[in-house]
Amino acid sequence: MKDIAYSNGRIINVSNRLPIKIGFTEGKITYQNSEGGLATGLSCVLTEYDNIWIGWPGADVQSDLQPTVIKELASQKLHPIFLDQKEINNFYDGFSNETIWPLFHYFPTYSNYNPEYWESYVSVNKKFADEILKFASAGDIIWIHDYHLMLLPQLLRTAIPNITIGYFQHIPFPSYEIFRALPWKKQILSGLMGADVIGFQTEDDTKHFTNSANRILKLNVQDNEFLFEGRKVCVEAFPISIDYKKYNDLSAHEATKKIAQKLEKLIGTKIIISIDRLDYSKGIIQRLQAFDLFLRQYPEWRQKVTFIHLVVPSRDNARNYRALKREMDRLISDINGKYATISWQPIRHFYRSFPPNLLSALYKTADLALVTPLIDGMNLVCKEYVASNVHKHGALILSESAGAARELKEAILINPNDVEIFADSIHEGLTMPQEERSNRMLKMQQKVQQNDIFSWAQKMLKSLNTIKNKRAQNNCTLISPAIYHTLDIRYTYSKKRLLFLDYDGTLVPFNKRPEDAYPDAQILQILEQLTSDTRNNLVIISGRDKGTLDHWLGHLSLNIVAEHGASYKEKGNIWHSVAGLEMEWKHTVNDILKIYTSL
Repeated sequence: MKDIAYSNGRIINVSNRLPIKIGFTEGKITYQNSEGGLATGLSCVLTEYDNIWIGWPGADVQSDLQPTVIKELASQKLHPIFLDQKEINNFYDGFSNETIWPLFHYFPTYSNYNPEYWESYVSVNKKFADEILKFASAGDIIWIHDYHLMLLPQLLRTAIPNITIGYFQHIPFPSYEIFRALPWKKQILSGLMGADVIGFQTEDDTKHFTNSANRILKLNVQDNEFLFEGRKVCVEAFPISIDYKKYNDLSAHEATKKIAQKLEKLIGTKIIISIDRLDYSKGIIQRLQAFDLFLRQYPEWRQKVTFIHLVVPSRDNARNYRALKREMDRLISDINGKYATISWQPIRHFYRSFPPNLLSALYKTADLALVTPLIDGMNLVCKEYVASNVHKHGALILSESAGAARELKEAILINPNDVEIFADSIHEGLTMPQEERSNRMLKMQQKVQQNDIFSWAQKMLKSLNTIKNKRAQNNCTLISPAIYHTLDIRYTYSKKRLLFLDYDGTLVPFNKRPEDAYPDAQILQILEQLTSDTRNNLVIISGRDKGTLDHWLGHLSLNIVAEHGASYKEKGNIWHSVAGLEMEWKHTVNDILKIYTSL
């Protein structure tokens, strides 16, 4: 990976969770690598940069143990933010995962709009800001991750106006029709606008976000850029990926090969796999229904294929997740009860996580992978499968609602709600000729390898670094007493002066109603004083129409450039249009615009 040069400062990476989680065994603190996709993906990237990672360590740590945790994590360039149990309940389990998560995944009826959750969300975002400000300076780049911290960009911007801030959302951003149901939508959008670059997984997410910002905050977007409080905010799609080499190399590891051989011998049939965290957005129920229908409609596959169904526990205490698990367990039991024989079980279900080598062996041996979420920001499991399938004998069924479907078009793309087509696609995947399998897999591997997680990080950080450099170049020089003195002397003793003055934002402040930004008596008096000095040749430059400027300033002895240079008037003369520029088209366009604005 090529290093990204950035001026003084470092990258301060901020996420709700650190890439480790804390445990306690017999009174001792234990540390374990986090299983989350965000932590896994970013860990391999940020080791390449001068950085510090700030976030919650995943447990309620007693105050007397906190100094020890801070000291022990410092060696890994990690800094913990400690949350008490109430904050974990209301901020993390509450607003983040009972309000935002279901709403942003198009399950609005699951969202809980609890004001106490919102108060905790605001409070914890402020806690993060206060802790970050202990480390941050204007030369740093702060990279904020995901929906838990959507207020954080503006909190940091208020404290350090010139700092460079990026925000990346790892989950989808919903359409305006869904997002507007959130009671605190304005606060969320305003919080995100504190960032210089707001990144999403797909172009659809960027469109949903810009549409919501336009309709709720009344901000205009041009080329995916907003002007917010006098500062440009860029919105872009940065599809996240995986460390391709890591997964590809792990698949070729000797320990992985041995496990793969044992799996093939133990299973003795074709292998289908699915690997998910327990969540209603993952389409687990629809997948089991499709497999049931597949075995019913294609009986020739009974005893010839085994579905290894791996689900990682998640939020077991939440009501919707408990209900999901009960239905999942019921369907698995029902399918196995209907089709199993003494020597064959159609579904082998595991409700736990697997170690890396075993997971890699599954990816490597699977003839077919089912990655079929109802909606997903990206979904990295499908990319891990592609990178690990070194023999190119596997096929991939991928939900068209996963962000990865925009890249991996060689997969068998399905609507996971269409169970009949889903069942037929399982048959198609298992019977696909080997040459076609290899060609499809090779093309997907080339895409994932080229656009790996390092490429993703490069693009996001390059965008942030560009903004940082532009800001440095465009910094205004404050007028010091020495500069003021020099200007005063040169103005006083010069015999001929040409003065250019912009109108809006210079002579008069910007106004929400442009017609109210007329020059007051003080401005007119200053202009009259300037024009009364025969050494001065004064030019007013504006984008306003010539009629308005003539009405406000036409009585003064000055030159006016109007309509962004399309019209001009020298003092004492009539208005002129720029030579060769036809204006008649304006009347036709104006009529069309009037029709649209009246709708």
